[in-house]
Amino acid sequence: MSDALWYLGRGTGVVSLVLLTLVVALGVATRSGRPLPGLPRFAVTAVHRSASLLAGVFLAIHVGTLLFDPYAGLNLVSLVVPFSAGAHPFWYGLGALGLDLILALVVTSVLRDRIGPRVWRGIHWAAYASWPIALAHGLGSGSDASTGWMLTITGVCVATVLAAVGWRVSERFAEVPDLAPVPVTAPPLVGTGPPEGPR
Repeated sequence: MSDALWYLGRGTGVVSLVLLTLVVALGVATRSGRPLPGLPRFAVTAVHRSASLLAGVFLAIHVGTLLFDPYAGLNLVSLVVPFSAGAHPFWYGLGALGLDLILALVVTSVLRDRIGPRVWRGIHWAAYASWPIALAHGLGSGSDASTGWMLTITGVCVATVLAAVGWRVSERFAEVPDLAPVPVTAPPLVGTGPPEGPR
């Protein structure tokens, strides 16, 4: 049973990294307001939200399996308090820090209407910090970090985020405003103006 938990924990960690990469890239695209090839603007936002939710599910499975896996040697405190784990405190601490940031994103997204868009947006910037923290956690504590397939996945994830962030800070990134419907008024019909007085 512990072998199954170990493999499930490793696999869900890799999937979480891939999904978090997608979330960051789609978050940049959502901010731009542009459609993506094959997706209208509203679908970019919908896919971003769905990928965020799915990343959260895989992250919960990742954390849950490692909590019950005797190989990992983690307890509930070390999962949420950064750098408190008995084994590999730095690398597991990065994982706990990344988890805390993502939990803050989830909670504030649920409470977005109550806390207001300005506070939500400020906290949402933590998404940019959580991705490199999760990447470093995986590279430092992942038992597959040096394998060819994992290095390839890591390289694709890094290239994707660098391309998205590079586009975000470039001059080509211009936010497209929301397309509000323009009120349509019919032109006046000829000969329907006010009646003219006697000549």
